[in-house]
Amino acid sequence: MAINLQSIINSQVGVKLVSFLGRSVPPSVGYRVASLAAEWFATQRQSNLIQAIRTNQWVIRGEKPDKEALDQAVRDTLRNISHSLYSLHHYLYDTEAIQNMVDLDSMARGLVERPEFKGRGLMVVGLHLSNFDLILQSMCMQGLKAFVLTIPDPQNGRRLEYEMRKRTGMNLVPASISAMKQAVQHLESGGVVLTGIDRPVLNPKARPKFFGRSSTLPVHHTYLALKAGVPIVVIAARLGTDGRYHVTTSEPVEMRSSSDQDKDIVQNAERVLKEAERFILHTPEQWSISLPVWPDLMDKVPV
Repeated sequence: MAINLQSIINSQVGVKLVSFLGRSVPPSVGYRVASLAAEWFATQRQSNLIQAIRTNQWVIRGEKPDKEALDQAVRDTLRNISHSLYSLHHYLYDTEAIQNMVDLDSMARGLVERPEFKGRGLMVVGLHLSNFDLILQSMCMQGLKAFVLTIPDPQNGRRLEYEMRKRTGMNLVPASISAMKQAVQHLESGGVVLTGIDRPVLNPKARPKFFGRSSTLPVHHTYLALKAGVPIVVIAARLGTDGRYHVTTSEPVEMRSSSDQDKDIVQNAERVLKEAERFILHTPEQWSISLPVWPDLMDKVPV
């Protein structure tokens, strides 16, 4: 029977163990342990997590990698995930260390320095590239005032992560009908709403194309942007050879609207995802989504 790695990682025990190791083990040991853990995870080929990563990496690499190349891509991705988790928990409350690790481009710096409410609102959407959580924490520590929409009703390990982020001062709001209404009001008042766009959803009503294939990615961000009449900016980070996280942003994507709202939501989502593709292709091994974005393709991946 295949091990359900996703359930283990998302459990309270899993999150507490990672947090304990991150806080207790020095980097010289922590990164080695993280690498060993990644190598072991990679051997669990029948697990849901590994199959999802294989499929995701296969699609974003043009559906070209053979078995050996895909095996290496999975190992590289897992190493990035494990190193990012260690870094997040090791430096969680070390403000100075985190600031030294993060380099913001001019627009990202502008988001940090922007007043909570300023003229026209802005929808900011993030990708799980390199160390997404650490980057968001750094920006909030530096002054980013954003309404942060998270996954709905976080449970088990996700609840622990949610509480951890709340303690760092983030204005986190689990997604719900009420939260969506609040988000629209926040945008209409000139505020910033931030959310992720690359974590797949179950049984989606819409399936925007991503890397040329119908995906299970969310479209709530374009609904909010259309409703409030604001543009969307994609923000992402990559871990450079200098050991720092370099945060970059897209140009604002203005929403296009017609009389068909459902069509507008999907088409605008696809325009935003085109920007996301560009960031992911720069460092595909740093894209850490371990849930199936294209579940219909999982049986087509070289094994």
